[in-house]
Parts: sequence; structure tokens; C-alpha cells
Amino acid sequence: MGQALGEGLNATGRFNVAALVDEHEPRELFGGRYVRSLNELDAGSIDAVVDFSSPEGVARSAAWCTEHVVALVVGATGLSDEQRQSLHDTAAHVSVVVASNFSVGAVLAERFAAAAAPYFDRVEIVELHHDKKVDAPSGTSLATARHIAAARRAAKQEPLVDPTTRFSVEGSRGADAADGVKIHSVRLPGLVAHQEVLFGSPGEGLTIRHDSFDRQSFVHGVALALDAVDTTPKFIDGISSLIN
Repeated sequence: MGQALGEGLNATGRFNVAALVDEHEPRELFGGRYVRSLNELDAGSIDAVVDFSSPEGVARSAAWCTEHVVALVVGATGLSDEQRQSLHDTAAHVSVVVASNFSVGAVLAERFAAAAAPYFDRVEIVELHHDKKVDAPSGTSLATARHIAAARRAAKQEPLVDPTTRFSVEGSRGADAADGVKIHSVRLPGLVAHQEVLFGSPGEGLTIRHDSFDRQSFVHGVALALDAVDTTPKFIDGISSLIN
């Protein structure tokens, strides 16, 4: 992701990549420099940190950005409550954007799913990612399930009840993410990031699918986030509010 974002943001002509931070030196630096830690950087030369690393890396970035009043954009998923709280703490000092998905198409698909939710009897989510993704289910699928559940509650609908009562293999019906909305996770080599939301009612179905075939699909959303952050203290959850 660091390579994809470095390439994509640099190509926009609107952003300068100051540094790529990693334990291992990247193949390309896109005009920046390589450092192993944020502590090696002059904070005065940095406007924002973009962190897609890991929950532990995000916590370190949050502490550094808080200390130096540098804006933070976070795309790592699988954050614990404590790690997420550290981002809220940082947002008391400087702008922070946190999103489970920076693809504009994925965010729009999430909106469409919430809009459709009150009109169908049942819904399930299938999320498919590359086999190097270590957390499941994806942050995008969790956010989608929560928005669907909220839309159903707003329409005075009851939580979904799984009609399956006999299981040959426990867990085969997926995970209950919110109010009975099931998520099924797939991890395979060759994939990047994909999601299907499947709705069903008597006599009809609706499938909302989004595919990220390349990590460049996340660059536009990160650019929107970078345009939105500065030294003003604020917390922006997701990029939906940045898409008109």
C-alpha cells in the first residue's frame, strides 16, 4: 500500500512525498526519502502522515502526530478500542481521518446498500481479499453491516433471525456482524479487495458488488482525506462525508 500510495499521490502533482516509513527499504521512493521511524523526520517539514501499516503502527503514528501537531490519515484496519481511542485523543490536537476503505466506489456501494436495506427481507455480505490480509472480517464489511442494520432499525424492522437450525460444520453460516447481518470472509491469492452485498425478498434479489482490482483505487480517497486535514483539531470517521 505504501508503494501504491506513494506512486499515486506523487502522480497527482498536488502532493509531495516527503518520506516512506518502513522496517524495510521500499523499491521506489517517489521523490521522498526512506526512514525506519517517524522519529527520524523533521516534523516541521511534514503536513500529514498517511498510515496503512498495522494497529500497532497506527498507535505509534498517533503518538508522534499528537506530539508534533501533524495531521493523520489512517487506513489500517483491525484496530482495538484502545488504539481507536488513541486516534480520538490525537484528534483533540490535530485533524485525523480514519476510514476502513478509501475507495470512492466502495463507499458509494456502502451507501447504496444502506438505501436498499429497508426494502428487502434478508441480506448477507461476502467480502473477498488477498491472502496476506491478516484480519477478518474486513473493516469495510463491518461498516457496511452496521449501516445496513441502522437503516433497518430506522425503518422499524426487527433484527434478522437465521433460518438455519442444523449445522454440519459450525460457523458455516458466517459471522453475525450486526442485528443478524451475516458476513462471510474469503482469502485467496490473486484478489485485492472485493465485496458483495446480497439482498433477497420473495421473487427477487439485488446484488451490490464493488471490486478494487488495483491498490491505486484507494488513492483518490486518500487525496480527499489529505485535502480535508490540517492543524485544526477534528475527527473524521470515513470518507463518506468528503464525497458530495
